[in-house]
Amino acid sequence: MGKDAVHDSAGSGETIDAATPSPDVVRARTVSWEDPTVGAALAKTMTGLEYIRALIDGTVPAPPIVHLMNMTAVSAEVGSVTFTCDPDESAYNPIGTVAGGLVCTLLDSVLGCAVQTTLPKGQAYTSLEIKVSYLRPVHAYTGRLTAVGVVTKPGSRVAFADATVHDSTGKLVATASSTLLVFPV
Repeated sequence: MGKDAVHDSAGSGETIDAATPSPDVVRARTVSWEDPTVGAALAKTMTGLEYIRALIDGTVPAPPIVHLMNMTAVSAEVGSVTFTCDPDESAYNPIGTVAGGLVCTLLDSVLGCAVQTTLPKGQAYTSLEIKVSYLRPVHAYTGRLTAVGVVTKPGSRVAFADATVHDSTGKLVATASSTLLVFPV
C-alpha cells in the first residue's frame, strides 16, 4: 500500500484516495527500511559530502528515520543540503496539525547533514542543541515541505548551522539554528 492509499474499515480491501478523507475509513501506512548499520559503516569510509551524495543517489541505504518521516535528501553541496518531506495524517497531534516533532526532526536532519558535508573521512557529528521557531501550522494538505540547512561556521570540534522549512506554496513554516559537536569516529 502506498502512502496515499487507505483501506476501508469494513475490510473489503477497497483502496480509497486519501485526499478525500472519511471518518469511517481506517488509515494505514507501512514503513520499510534497510539495515541501518550498513550505512553507518560506510559513513566511516567516506568524506561527509561523499556520504550524503551516496544517500541521495541510493548507493548507500537511507537511515530508517527518513522512511518513517517521509523525508528525502535531494541535494548536497559543501555546507548545504536540501531535504523534502511529505507529511501526512500519521504525524498529526491531538489538535489536528502535523506534530512539531516532525518539523523539528526535518530541521535537525538538514542541520546535521549540512555539517556532515564539511567533514573529512573519519569525522562525525552530533547535535548539541537546536532552537526551533515554528511560524505556521502544517497539515497533510499543506503539501511537500522543503528544508534547507546551511553551515554558518564549520569547525573541527564545534560547528554551527541554520535551517529553514517552506511549504509547497513557498511560505516559511519554521526556522532553526543548531550547535553540533564534531568528533573522530
